Amino acid sequence: MNDKIPEIINLPETESTSQSLRVLSDAGSLPNKSILWADYQTKGRGQAGNSWESESGMNLLCSILFYPDRLPANRFFVVAELASLSVKYTLDKYVPGISVKWPNDIYWENKKISGILIENDLSGDVIARSVIGIGINVNQSEFKSDAPNPVSLRLITGNTYDRREILGQLQVEFERLERELADKGSDSLHQSYCAALYRRDGFYPYQDAEGCFEARIHAIDASGRLALERRDGRLFHYAFKEVAYL
Repeated sequence: MNDKIPEIINLPETESTSQSLRVLSDAGSLPNKSILWADYQTKGRGQAGNSWESESGMNLLCSILFYPDRLPANRFFVVAELASLSVKYTLDKYVPGISVKWPNDIYWENKKISGILIENDLSGDVIARSVIGIGINVNQSEFKSDAPNPVSLRLITGNTYDRREILGQLQVEFERLERELADKGSDSLHQSYCAALYRRDGFYPYQDAEGCFEARIHAIDASGRLALERRDGRLFHYAFKEVAYL
């Protein structure tokens, strides 16, 4: 499976690129790191059941099929780091100011330019398959949903872009980082992820179940939990959705 050339599949329209990729994968031996991308999604999803707004033909909507090499189930965050850095490094080629907002949103300055939704299938205590859904705002110039801070490459630069070219860059970065993961292990990837974090330096406002506070990022552990250090030196650890950036 891993030695076959990845396929690139394009659909004019689909409910979800991840759903379509999963169906194709289930039906046959689709090679590792194959990508399905679509011009339009009728039921695109974001994190926590949110929808993903995208005008037809304007943005890059894709999913990557990934078979991790004996990755333990409790190290699932490695896939998020791999995907997040692949998108960041791709967008770095077009604009400065790209960072990763924990756990796996991609920001340009203080605005969201890309979202990632990962679905992992387990086999025993290892991850057998990951389907990595990625949406990158490319040429859309107006956003009508109630998403608080969307932005696109076009809104940033005033230029329009070839989505297929960006997809090619994404494929290159994903394969490069996957090789780095195989050669060097997950520590190198984790260090790169931490270096790319949004608001990685200094104190910023956050909110958890008990209220608002100021803290700085102390660390991200192997399971993806965020450790925040408050001004009095106390450390608090959070899983996804347990704390919000303000």
